[in-house]
Amino acid sequence: MIPIPAGARVWLAAGVTDMRRGFATLAAQAKATMKEDPYAGHLFVFRGRRGDLIKIIWWDGQGACLFSKRLEKGRFVWPTATDGKVALTPAQLAMLLEGIDWQMPQRAWRPLRTG
Repeated sequence: MIPIPAGARVWLAAGVTDMRRGFATLAAQAKATMKEDPYAGHLFVFRGRRGDLIKIIWWDGQGACLFSKRLEKGRFVWPTATDGKVALTPAQLAMLLEGIDWQMPQRAWRPLRTG
């Protein structure tokens, strides 16, 4: 799980993002479109066009962190707004990362077997 410090906010970037971007360009997007400081310790979540890949950036006080996750099946639940930002709670972020609909908590898909 991503360590979320006390007082940190979780911001979800509405719309789609080019997933070829790294920390520097995603931070610039957070500053330009979300009007937030990417070096303030908040988490910024971005989703690709297909909806099965997300990237999360945050500054942990020592360096830039970039987390990415791709779902094998299904898509991440995303708001319908095309621009702007949406605030999430740490619990909603945990549900999002598990593939659960954070707006209406229910597991989207679970593998039938492992291995």
